[in-house]
Amino acid sequence: MPSAHDRSPFSRTALIAGATGLVGRHLLDALLASPQYSGITAVVRRPLARSDPRLDVRVVAFDQLAAAPPVPASDAFCALGTTIAAAGSADAFAGVDLGHVTAFARFARAGGVRRFVLVSSVGADPAASNFYLRIKGQAERAVAAIGFEGLDIIRPGLLLGARSESRPAEAVAQRLMPLMTFALVGPLRKYRPVEASVVAAAMIGTTLAQHEGVRVLEYDLIRRMAASARADR
Repeated sequence: MPSAHDRSPFSRTALIAGATGLVGRHLLDALLASPQYSGITAVVRRPLARSDPRLDVRVVAFDQLAAAPPVPASDAFCALGTTIAAAGSADAFAGVDLGHVTAFARFARAGGVRRFVLVSSVGADPAASNFYLRIKGQAERAVAAIGFEGLDIIRPGLLLGARSESRPAEAVAQRLMPLMTFALVGPLRKYRPVEASVVAAAMIGTTLAQHEGVRVLEYDLIRRMAASARADR
């Protein structure tokens, strides 16, 4: 169980990567609104159009993070991710979703982070035949090997929400998948689409739960942790 100190207002600090993406934008909003966090450091590739007394924006090159001065924090949140189409090649995609994710996790650990939350994907598996899911699984495995006290792996299905970049195929899926949700029952529930804002809230909720070891969160647990975080405000 978390101690009274852990749950007191403004007792935690956060380090976040991916703050400009679909989940990351909601996550940054939620962290800034949370009474639990006294400071948030966003590690970004380019300046962030946000300002807040508790927000520190660090512009970095993710492939050079190993040489960057560590940022002390209690919790780290990774919402980094792209697509093969957006990255331009399979190798470039792996460079972000595996290379940059792993570099950020090591950077976080160097700053003393004890709890790490990673947005992955439903079906992630380092041995998957699907390249996307294989890279996601390899990223999970690489982060787990770093040795955080607590590691939460969020595996959402299709993310619902407005992206800043164009993803035509995903936009079509966002319109169609909610109509099929009723058929996703039993073992298929984990494939249900989920709002990016819910995933962001779950990232905070599961961190504040203060468990130890590695925990994987799929659809039902994502929603449960999101509700917990929202009730904690």
